[in-house]
Amino acid sequence: MADRLTYRPHHFLCSLGFEGKGYSDRFTANMTEIVEGRLRRADGAAVEIEVVGAADDICGPCPSRRGSGCTAQAKIDRLDAAHAEALDIAPGDVLTWGEALERMAALPADVHQTICAECQWLGAGMCAAALARLQDEA
Repeated sequence: MADRLTYRPHHFLCSLGFEGKGYSDRFTANMTEIVEGRLRRADGAAVEIEVVGAADDICGPCPSRRGSGCTAQAKIDRLDAAHAEALDIAPGDVLTWGEALERMAALPADVHQTICAECQWLGAGMCAAALARLQDEA
């Protein structure tokens, strides 16, 4: 498997719900490569992910990225804090995608209403639907 990924806490659920949409063509291509090209492969559960508190592998080509931060940094910090608490993760932690899936499967079904409240993608329902599918499989 390729090198370990780096993820902000809120990107775990973003990856679970990813359906090929994004902030720009470059962002979407990068996210597709990470999610479809690595995590959703047959061996994807073994991919290691290091939790970080700044821009990560998904943020790379985001048009809102500013160095290791974001133009919406305060909102991103709140999303990360809520997701870190819900998933019991912190910067410096390393887990596999399979372990992340187990943690997400254990979340309350309506968790998005609180931890994703500020996310512009919440209304699209992609992450909630993906979490429901994951919980049905568990």
